Amino acid sequence: MSSPLSSAGIAAPVSQSERIVIIDALRGFAILGILLMNIPGFALPDPVYGDPSVLNEWGTVNYKTWYFIEWFMEGSQRALFSMLFGAGIILFITRQEKRVEGLFPADYFFRRQLWLLVFGLFNAFVLLWFWDILFHYACVGMIMFAFRRLSPKALIIGAVICLLLQTARENVDAYREREMISKGEMIAKLDTTVTKLTDQQQEELGAMNGFKEKSSMDGRKKKMDKSLKAMRGSYGELYQYQSQRSFNVEIFYLYYGAWDILIFMLLGMAFFKNGVLTGTASNKVYWLLFLGGLGIGLTLSYFRLQPLIHYKFNNFDYSKNVTFEFYQISRLFRSLGILGLIMLLYRSGWFKWLFNLMRPVGQMAFTNYLMQSLLGGLIFYGIGFGYFGKLQRYEIYYVVAGIYLFQIIFSHFWLRNFRFGPLEWTWRSLTYWKKQPMRKDNPKEVMAP
Repeated sequence: MSSPLSSAGIAAPVSQSERIVIIDALRGFAILGILLMNIPGFALPDPVYGDPSVLNEWGTVNYKTWYFIEWFMEGSQRALFSMLFGAGIILFITRQEKRVEGLFPADYFFRRQLWLLVFGLFNAFVLLWFWDILFHYACVGMIMFAFRRLSPKALIIGAVICLLLQTARENVDAYREREMISKGEMIAKLDTTVTKLTDQQQEELGAMNGFKEKSSMDGRKKKMDKSLKAMRGSYGELYQYQSQRSFNVEIFYLYYGAWDILIFMLLGMAFFKNGVLTGTASNKVYWLLFLGGLGIGLTLSYFRLQPLIHYKFNNFDYSKNVTFEFYQISRLFRSLGILGLIMLLYRSGWFKWLFNLMRPVGQMAFTNYLMQSLLGGLIFYGIGFGYFGKLQRYEIYYVVAGIYLFQIIFSHFWLRNFRFGPLEWTWRSLTYWKKQPMRKDNPKEVMAP
C-alpha cells in the first residue's frame, strides 16, 4: 500500500502562515451576515418572518426593517459564503496535492465532505435549525471536486449556465402555478347542476382552492398560530415541528436548490483562481462589481418586491399575475456588488482595523455558524428562554448585535490561545482521523495524520 507521504511533506490542515487574510475576513463578514438573514427564522413565526402583512406591520419601523433587509441583503450573504466555500475547495485540494500523492487528496476531501454532512444533520435534527446549509454544501461540494481544474473562464461559463437553469426552473414552477389557478378557475365557473365534474376536474379544483386558502390571510394566520404553538411548546412538540421542516428543506432544497449553490461555488472557484477573492485583481474590476452589481441588483430587487407588496403577500394573487421570476438574477448582481464593495474597502488600506476584526471570526466560521444555531435556539425556542414571537421585528436585530459582539470577542480570545476554533479542530481531526494539535504554546505537536 502506498504511503500518503510525498516529498512535499505530510497531509495536514492549513498552517497559520498559509492562511489568506482577506479570505478569512470575507468569511467573517459572510458568517455574521448570514445571522442577519437567519434571525427572523429563529425569532418569528412562519410566515411572519417573510411576510409583514400578517401582523399588519405596514408603514411601521418593522416594515421598513423588513424592506431594507429584503431589498438589499436577501440571499447575498449565503451567496458570498457559497463563493468562499468554492474557493476553499480549491485551497484544500491544492494544498493536499502538494503534500501527498495518489488518491490521498481525494480521500481527505471526500472524508471532509462526509463529516460536514454529519454536522449538517446535527444542525438540522439536534440543534433543530431548519435552514441548515451544511448538508447541502457537503453534497454539492462533492460534485464540485470534478470542476477543480477548470479555468476561471470555464468556471464562469458554468456558473452562467447554472444561473439560466435555475431561473428557468423557477419560471417553470411559476408557470405551473398559473396553469393550476387558470384550470381551477375555469372549472369553478362550470354549472355543476348541469355538468358533473370528472375526477381530474375535482382534483384540479381542489388544488386551486387549497392553494387559495393557504394564501389567504386566514390561512396565513392559521399557519402562524401553528408555528407559535409548536415553537413555544414542549421539546416533543418542537422536535416534531422543526424536524419535519428540516427534512423538507434538506430534501427539497437539495433537489431544487442545487443550481443555486452551484452558481456561487463555481464563481468562488473562478474568483479565487483569477485573484478577485484574494485582492489581487485590478481596482477597475472591483469598481465594476460594486457599481454594476449593486446598480443592477438593487434595481431588479425593487421591481421584484413591488408586485409582492402590491398583492399584499398573497401567493395566490402573486402567482396568478406575475409572469416572470428573476430572483436569482437580482441576487447574483447584489452579491457581486457587496463583494466589490468589501474588496474596495480592503484595497483602500483605510479599514485594516475592520478586516483585522473580522479575520478571527472567519477563521472560526464553522464554529460561529453552529454557535448561531445554538444561541438562536437557546434565546427563542420554548425549551430555552422562550422569546419566540415576543419581540418586534426590529428588536430581534438588537439580539443580532449582541451575538455579533459575543462572537467577535470569543473568536479573538480563543485564537490567541488555540490554532483552530473548537469545531474546526474537531472537523480536521475527523478528516485526518488523527487528533490535531490545538494549543499554540506546544511546539512539540505536529499537524500530521
